Amino acid sequence: MVRARHIWVTATALLAVAGASPHVAVAQSRPAAAQGALEKNDGSPLPPGWRLAGEGPAPQLVWRSDGTVPMGDARVEFRSAGRLLGVPRPGADGRTFRLPLDGRQAARLRGLEVWSGGRRLDAPDTAGSASAARLPAALPANGVDPGKPGSYRTRTGEYSLKSVRLPGFSQPVEMRAVVVAPVGASGKRPLALFLHGRHYTCYKGQDITGDWPCKAGTKPVPSHRGYLRDQRLLASQGYMTVSISANGVNGQDFAAEDGGAQARSSLVRLHLAHWADWADHPRSAPKVVREAPRADPSRVLLVGHSRGGEGVNRAALDSLTPPPAGQDGHHGPVRWHIRGTVLIGPTVFGQNPVPDVPSMTILPGCDGDVSDLQGEVYVDGTRAVGNGTALHSAVYVIGANHNFFNSEWTPGRSAAPADDDFSDDPQHHDPVCGKRAATRLTADQQHRAGSTYIAAAARLFLAGDDRVRPLLDGSGKRAPSADPARVLSHAVGARRGAGFLPDGGVSVTGGRLCAAVDPSPARACLGTGAKGASPHFARWETDRETGRSAIAVRWTRAGTPARVTVAEPVSLAGAKALALRLFVPPNSRAAQLDVSLTDASGRKAGLGRIAPAGLPGSERTASYWAQEIRVPLTAARRAGIDLGSVKSLEITPRSASGRAWLMDAWGWRPGTPAVRADALPRVDVGRTTVDEGDSGVRTYRVPVQVSGRGGSGRVRVYVIDPATGKAEDRLVTVRPGGHDIDVPVEVKGNTRYGTDVSYDVLVKAVRGAVVGSYRGGITVHDDDPAPAMTVTPVAGEVTEGQTLKWRVSLSEAVDVDMGALFEVAPATAPELSTKDVPASWLRDTTGEKPDPERPLSKVSGFYLWADIPAGRTSAEITVPTVKDRVRESTESLLFRQVDPRTGEPQAGGLELSGSVLNAS
Repeated sequence: MVRARHIWVTATALLAVAGASPHVAVAQSRPAAAQGALEKNDGSPLPPGWRLAGEGPAPQLVWRSDGTVPMGDARVEFRSAGRLLGVPRPGADGRTFRLPLDGRQAARLRGLEVWSGGRRLDAPDTAGSASAARLPAALPANGVDPGKPGSYRTRTGEYSLKSVRLPGFSQPVEMRAVVVAPVGASGKRPLALFLHGRHYTCYKGQDITGDWPCKAGTKPVPSHRGYLRDQRLLASQGYMTVSISANGVNGQDFAAEDGGAQARSSLVRLHLAHWADWADHPRSAPKVVREAPRADPSRVLLVGHSRGGEGVNRAALDSLTPPPAGQDGHHGPVRWHIRGTVLIGPTVFGQNPVPDVPSMTILPGCDGDVSDLQGEVYVDGTRAVGNGTALHSAVYVIGANHNFFNSEWTPGRSAAPADDDFSDDPQHHDPVCGKRAATRLTADQQHRAGSTYIAAAARLFLAGDDRVRPLLDGSGKRAPSADPARVLSHAVGARRGAGFLPDGGVSVTGGRLCAAVDPSPARACLGTGAKGASPHFARWETDRETGRSAIAVRWTRAGTPARVTVAEPVSLAGAKALALRLFVPPNSRAAQLDVSLTDASGRKAGLGRIAPAGLPGSERTASYWAQEIRVPLTAARRAGIDLGSVKSLEITPRSASGRAWLMDAWGWRPGTPAVRADALPRVDVGRTTVDEGDSGVRTYRVPVQVSGRGGSGRVRVYVIDPATGKAEDRLVTVRPGGHDIDVPVEVKGNTRYGTDVSYDVLVKAVRGAVVGSYRGGITVHDDDPAPAMTVTPVAGEVTEGQTLKWRVSLSEAVDVDMGALFEVAPATAPELSTKDVPASWLRDTTGEKPDPERPLSKVSGFYLWADIPAGRTSAEITVPTVKDRVRESTESLLFRQVDPRTGEPQAGGLELSGSVLNAS
């Protein structure tokens, strides 16, 4: 096959894979009989900005952004035809991202896209200007305001301990923290530990990097000092606080399959182990701790921002059930008790929240980093998994971005360079999140709101003060200290009893049971036409999921009811109200909906009318978020229906038209129960790499460990087909010590060179189980040597008007496409010029015009590509010439093999040289 293509340096694809050493060919990532790795089905190149590169059996898919992609917490993902290909590694330039491929992945390189936190990076923002959004009315003030400073003065200091080694990381990680303590407080004090998220690690002036360790002349970014405002508020109220540094994790977590969650958990628990030591032996503590009140390790609140949120969630899990020893950086007894977590704009790559530890998740309405607000899964993902005694709250902060909860990530306040993560197009200002939008918070307003709600969680989870619960559980109260921020909340768990859960086996009439994640618009909850996204439907790693559902209602006339019927009657006896989590489209006026219940005998009672209105939203926000609406059960009791045996819930629109989505409905009563942490089986998936071998068939099994002390639980196992990327799932009952998750992988040995292949497995908790390491599998390493590549001139000397031709050959046929990239280089004078080749060919190959006439070596971005299909041993490269009427001497042409990763010529690489004789 002949390839002669123009490759733009920053835009068009380098359709190339070059060798690691001279004259050695490497695999192009397309297996036999596959189509689309180097070109689309119509033969056109990969999309602008994409190329193939790499060496050996692990070629790479490379994407280069037109601008810098800030180092943030949402991971950058490559997708093909809507399915996840993988998580690429960022380059030092902040613009280049590389993903190692196996041959089967490369077979499905169609519809390439780059996503991060629910936002597409490789396509321009097409959202135009919209009308200004309106804020909802301020809620009534709560009786207790946790944002008011307490009576204690505070003292601040730092400690630095010996760095630690964490599994999977080559460099040690720092043990550094800033402490803010109350002055004069007596007795042991509850401890709040803060963990920042993924941000740049090192800086010098205005230069900033993700290196670790920091290079000479640069300083670590002090991200851990960004919560001093929160710490001082808590310390004034009598809490001990510590914020730990995690730059060493941030600089290395690109290599972690879980995004660094386990490493962050290890770091948190290593610090907690020291605090437990210092509580028992105060004289051994650093000065700042020694001079402070003694901490109480039995009352710990973990506060995590972004990837730090996922890290503290994992630390809470690991404190209840230890992870596999080989994955863990902390070894020893657990001498602390985590009473709750606060998760600020968190990631949740594993989508496996801890069900029996209370949590509050802050969702920033203008998050430009984790913009899909996937942290909602810390609420939705706990339903029916544990015993339900833990409160799981989400608070939606309208107008807040991702970074400004940390002052070291805030321009004008940080030591290192910082920015606003919600980038606003100056030509099309976002009506909700643009810097001048009425709904957008200033950095000070946002941080003050964050401090207030962190203090609310501390007061509820650590001090047990139920008076602050209405701020967190959907009761519709506000904390005046957070003004002017509009903060809304909803929750599951605590004193919510039985109810209507779409995932629990219900039937729906007058509406539809929709899928949170599904490629079919007919099945997906939002489908086409949605103006923005929903945190409830944030994607995981598969293009469809089983068991994540909601109830979608659309009506075009008033009076058409939607009915949700449970398989077995539920009991709402003892409940004070029915709490619905429901949303309507952003910016929509209040919908009028009547709510009624029917018991098992058929008796029906209307509960009342609700009027949910849309949140402020744009096409760039995740504003399809459920507000909690409570309908008293007083009317049902008066009507005499049996609340102990309720069969159906009915929602009847009274507006002329509209849409609504019901996430769930529960029997609710006030109060915060004592939390009971059940002993649940824990699942951890590992990864094994095996050699392909030269012959025979070997069967390997994906390593899965089920630990814990509990009985049985249920998880959903997804097995990804490496050839198609499709996932097959099944429900599995697991028991500690059992081998219930059995995924065999057959490996056929051969002596033909190919690429590595990964067989991936994902696991999610469903009921009565927890999951730590959620992904793993078997990676089959191709252990055969690459064939040698040579170049032979077929027509290396021609008369003008004829075609130069070279044959690129392999020493043997292999199972994957092979390729080499050549760039034009200065040749012996006189050189072939832009007018010595057909103008159309020059334009198609380089994008350049022949005028002004110049040597071909002066044409930028002039590459030739040799593509040897799988099973073949050679391909030809051609350069056509034109006959002119000018008498001239013999002209020459030279191309040299280059490494597409660097763009530099390979030392001792192959060359294409030719001469063109005058025809006159």
